[in-house]
Amino acid sequence: MPTRIPRRLTRGDLLGIICPASPVADGARLERGVRYLESLGYRVSVGANAAKSDGYLAGTDNERADDVHAMFADRRVKGIFCARGGYGTGRLLGLLDYPLIARHPKVFVGYSDVTALEIALWKKCSLVTYHGPMSAVEMAGGIDPFTEESLWRTLTSATPGMTVAAESGEAAAKAGQAAAKAGQAAARAGQAAARAGQARGRLVGGNLSLVASLLGTPWQPDLRGAILFLEDIGEDPYRVDRMLVQLAHAGAAARAAATALGQFTSCVVRESGTPTRPLEASFADFAAKARGPVVGGFPVGHERRMATLPLGILARLDARAGTLTLEEAPVS
Repeated sequence: MPTRIPRRLTRGDLLGIICPASPVADGARLERGVRYLESLGYRVSVGANAAKSDGYLAGTDNERADDVHAMFADRRVKGIFCARGGYGTGRLLGLLDYPLIARHPKVFVGYSDVTALEIALWKKCSLVTYHGPMSAVEMAGGIDPFTEESLWRTLTSATPGMTVAAESGEAAAKAGQAAAKAGQAAARAGQAAARAGQARGRLVGGNLSLVASLLGTPWQPDLRGAILFLEDIGEDPYRVDRMLVQLAHAGAAARAAATALGQFTSCVVRESGTPTRPLEASFADFAAKARGPVVGGFPVGHERRMATLPLGILARLDARAGTLTLEEAPVS
């Protein structure tokens, strides 16, 4: 299937908002996200079921899948933003009409639990999606300038050569990163795991927990020759280690051309009498099994300061320069 790169967004476009995972507990946040997009000159349509709640899910599986289908099928809608992550997106994968989605390629933005849907859309539709800020999270709470600039540059500029640079924990902290301690730990872990070299491939991945959960399923991403991107939040170091070992056993380390590590927010040792092991050691173990360069410290993940990554785009990872460069335009 040819790669489907969505059309770039322009002011005046109609944007859709859906909740494919957990509900937005505070309806005011959903409204603030709408107002933010409208303030930039976009029109906004909120999914018919976006405000519903079914325990920890934003409505039933069928209701959430209906909103996905409705937004992709509506030719007036040029881009779709997820309101938030949480849990539940993976429950939709067997319900989706992938041929319908493939016939209507358009911008689709989210991260965290939304990783499951983004990977599925790449696997089944060859659709480039965008690991970036969400309407009821970053857009509702005063979006960071770096995050905002990266998002709209990625979604509105059909120019190849955009670069995301790895950052040290200290640089991230100076830039106003909220979780400085977690950022420093992640940067040290990435630096410990670094392997020299350059590699190019399709950018695939997202949240580590969701990538690992799709192994052995029909939506397991094809990592042959890919640049594997990983980030996560709130996982104990041993859990991160377990998922990295699972990826290695599944052949990810050997098949991927390279690995880029983003933010591992609050993946720190909690006070406990149980022995632990540094997170950076787990990354180093994974890097030792990898066949290509491994670079950490990219400002992408669950922190206020985040770059937007177009998943599915051909990219080049340069370990010496600490850069991830998009060799294709992120939008058409």
